[in-house]
Amino acid sequence: MSINSYVVGVDLGGTRIRGAIADNKGNILSKYKMDTNSQKGSDEVFKNIKLVIDNVIQNSNSKIIDIESISIAAPGPIDINKGVILNTPNLPFENFNIVKKIQDAYGIRTYLENDANAAAIGEFMFGSGKGSKNMIYITISTGVGGGAVLDGKLYHGSSYNALEIGHMTIIPDGPKCNCGNYGCLESLSSGTAIRDQALKFIRDGKDTSLLKYDIITSAEVFKEAENGDKISKDILDRSLNFLGIGVANLVTMFNPDVVVIGGGVSRGGKIVFDKIRNVVNKRCFLPMSKTCKIVKAGLGDDSGLIGTVAIAMMQI
Repeated sequence: MSINSYVVGVDLGGTRIRGAIADNKGNILSKYKMDTNSQKGSDEVFKNIKLVIDNVIQNSNSKIIDIESISIAAPGPIDINKGVILNTPNLPFENFNIVKKIQDAYGIRTYLENDANAAAIGEFMFGSGKGSKNMIYITISTGVGGGAVLDGKLYHGSSYNALEIGHMTIIPDGPKCNCGNYGCLESLSSGTAIRDQALKFIRDGKDTSLLKYDIITSAEVFKEAENGDKISKDILDRSLNFLGIGVANLVTMFNPDVVVIGGGVSRGGKIVFDKIRNVVNKRCFLPMSKTCKIVKAGLGDDSGLIGTVAIAMMQI
């Protein structure tokens, strides 16, 4: 890496695209975000990815010729070796070679990584997982994803799609997930699932303070649960119990030092972490549960973005 070289990281989510450019010491020079607009199709999303890249470069007063690499973090399943987003439930891509598209557009070496893996690297190197040896990262927002750092190394699995924990079956005959399966953790505990449950109660004519909102997300459900609304409290108790079961399964499988939880639902606060800890303590062997910390992501919304930049730097 030359003294005037830079890397770009793009965190591609179902709701937002976030980008950053960093210098050769890892200092973030510029950040930019915008809505994904996935409902408008793959061409629109790709156009928005390029807008994010263009803006971070322009706002940092950098030149394309000085960009050494671009890293894209996207929800799975993906094929890292081919640079292809295979068929992710929350984006309008199917067998989409995003690496080739970006390289053709900019003439810069481009790399693809799972978004939760990128966030895991970010938290392991700079956030709440710093200093650990075995760390699980979970993000709960539009969907549910995960990544693992085991013995200090990012774990990819044989097809580079390990830790798609949002599609772990929790209830075999549960609600249908966007992936086509039934009873996935994502269909029960994501921010989208929490919102959908609230909307169903409203359609069914249930008495709830959620009726006062024109637009409902999981944030409104958390707010009204804190204010004592029974429907909101019941929704969260159910969803967070399933989330706790998912975390307990991961603790049982991997015996980590720490589980780091990020994404929009993690902003629900104490109720989220208390419920998860209670379920993990109830369902896991004591030697596993007592040695495992369950903590909020230290980098907040920047976990994936910082991890993506770190991955871009690793490629130089």
